[in-house]
Amino acid sequence: MENEKNEYKPDPSISDRLLKTRTVLISGEINKDRADEFARQMLVLDSESSDPIKVYINSPGGDVDSGFAIYDIIRFVSSPVTVIGMGLVASAAALIFLSVPVERRVGLPNSTYLIHQPLSQLKGVAIDVAIYADKIEQLRHKLDKVIADATGKDVSDVEKNTERDCWMSAEEALEYGLLSRIVKTKDEI
Repeated sequence: MENEKNEYKPDPSISDRLLKTRTVLISGEINKDRADEFARQMLVLDSESSDPIKVYINSPGGDVDSGFAIYDIIRFVSSPVTVIGMGLVASAAALIFLSVPVERRVGLPNSTYLIHQPLSQLKGVAIDVAIYADKIEQLRHKLDKVIADATGKDVSDVEKNTERDCWMSAEEALEYGLLSRIVKTKDEI
């Protein structure tokens, strides 16, 4: 018996219809393919108009370099971007969430947020593991600084919070400074 996966495959026609409303969805794992697709969508939308773009995020995170690619492209385009947290906004997705000014970061009432230090799967010979460990430590400081700058917290406080998984409800994320408002309807965005 073959081991079949029931993977969700988005309907391209729905994605096209969303883009017509200047809306982009980041859902699922953050990886290179997702970052490339997102960059294409944002660049096309930005070339068509400087009208606002809405980005909905529901993701467990993933590759931090791909997360930074999405973070950078959101900051690169001239169109104002509002991010809306829904479901789970974790790890690299939380980084992406912080790419816009706080007044354009909103969350739905039942959204959950997770910040933490970068994860690694160190493998290889001892010298390569040491080099990789240094890289991960540099990345941790970079992420902590992004979180601190976006929330107004001291880097030392963020470092303590990201030492372990730091889970937050929408209300806790609001208090922490990850988001500016909790919205219940589209009209509130």
